[in-house]
Amino acid sequence: MPRNARSPAQPLTTAQRLASLLKSARDIMRKDKGLNGDADRLPQLTWIMFLKFLDDLEQLRETDAALADETFVPALEAPYRWRDWAEQADGITGDDLRAFVNDDKATRPDGTEGPGLFAYLGGLQGADGGDRRDVIARVFNGITNRMISGYLLREVINKVNGIHFDSSEEILTLGTFYESMLREMRDAAGDSGEFYTPRPVVRFMVTVTDPKLGETVLDPACGTGGFLVESFTHMAQQCRTVEDRARLQDSLLGGEAKPLPYLLAQMNLLLHGCENPRISKDNSLAVRLTEIGEKDRVDVVLTNPPFGGEEEAGVVQGLPDGKRTRETALLFLQLIMRKLRRTPTGGRAAVVVPNGTLFGDGVCARIKEELLRDFDLHTIVRLPNGVFAPYTSIPTNLLFFERGGPTKEVWYYEQPLSDGRKQYTKTQPLRFEEFCDCIAWWNQRAENERAWRVPAERIVVNACNLDIKNPHTAQEAETRSPMEIVESIIEKEHRILAIMEEIKALVAAGPEGMDLPEDEPE
Repeated sequence: MPRNARSPAQPLTTAQRLASLLKSARDIMRKDKGLNGDADRLPQLTWIMFLKFLDDLEQLRETDAALADETFVPALEAPYRWRDWAEQADGITGDDLRAFVNDDKATRPDGTEGPGLFAYLGGLQGADGGDRRDVIARVFNGITNRMISGYLLREVINKVNGIHFDSSEEILTLGTFYESMLREMRDAAGDSGEFYTPRPVVRFMVTVTDPKLGETVLDPACGTGGFLVESFTHMAQQCRTVEDRARLQDSLLGGEAKPLPYLLAQMNLLLHGCENPRISKDNSLAVRLTEIGEKDRVDVVLTNPPFGGEEEAGVVQGLPDGKRTRETALLFLQLIMRKLRRTPTGGRAAVVVPNGTLFGDGVCARIKEELLRDFDLHTIVRLPNGVFAPYTSIPTNLLFFERGGPTKEVWYYEQPLSDGRKQYTKTQPLRFEEFCDCIAWWNQRAENERAWRVPAERIVVNACNLDIKNPHTAQEAETRSPMEIVESIIEKEHRILAIMEEIKALVAAGPEGMDLPEDEPE
């Protein structure tokens, strides 16, 4: 694992300093004619930061290896390391820089001829079993430099050179700032149903799910890699030998279709010691559910999939009859159910879902019926308001289930707000310590003012409605802010659209698809 030590010449990159550097870099990018809005600028900025991050990480590990009298094999060779071509503010620039980055063959910073930067990075191959070189090749296959001006590119590189990725605190600072950048983009974060999971929620879900060394852990919508990093850290504590560490390296699987979080997930995992993160750049939902076999299944799924959005028609066609929907939360729920391994103990999953999934009918109810019939939905943790602030005020829940049903009863636990607050906010977020009571209750369950259980039969006869309130507390009159009301209306509109899509499909199928009686012959 990388150390958190640093040279005194490299001060900690604080959130304020990072914000200032990245704002300056984005301002420079606005002058380049090849970039069209933040949708272009942010991926461009991220691949540059990735290469700076990689060099910082490798220099740190070189130092550690030298102190331990060990051999360190770097992922990149000269002159392709950041320190070779990017570190000097007056280094290669203009057309020479652009050609070195873009061209298959180019004059390199040391004056020799050879592959250009992207050609070299995309052609890297790891040793037996894979390593950082395979990760780098996956990252840079398909990435292009969109900046036209090599002089502006040099200015951006000089700004990024002021960031020092030498500790886990800094990568968390970067992740936080990245999320704030997404918040600014109208087609990202809250508007597309992507709400980045607070670390206390991630840590709680990993703690109670308890992935074991040797198990495979999947996050099919991994974002910046929070669940995978926490799982890696959790299982690393179980390692006792070199062989254990090697097994751990192959334990994590992820999927992230968007380039920006994909890059940051790779950075995040590499920083925490995962040498070969196996994260796919493909849409996890693109696979046909009926084609998922035992070799494709995993032991543990931990995820907060996007909700409220809609997938393309091609994805819907891969679903079984009666389960077709474009609602992303329901699509991911079906994928997760198919992905869990068939073992004597059964695979297990922990999933964040919005309230709409609990009370939804139609296709949603049929999916929940299958969940209750073929899986053990043993626990639903109901989270309080504001846990996902500032992204959304929509109430959210944590579903915990295992392969191997049917469900006999569902335990509910209502996570309370602390300190008499009405909801969490960005400045007063949820803390992990607030889950301590729930963790203590987890393995010694008993009904109390926060916990209750409901027989599965009662849920099934009530159209599989999982939205069951706490019977031990009087229901207070609902007082919601205007923003909460608006978001609730939006969520319901998404449900209505999903139902209309179902009706449209039935109508298109004709009388046979709608199960209508045929006309009697005259």
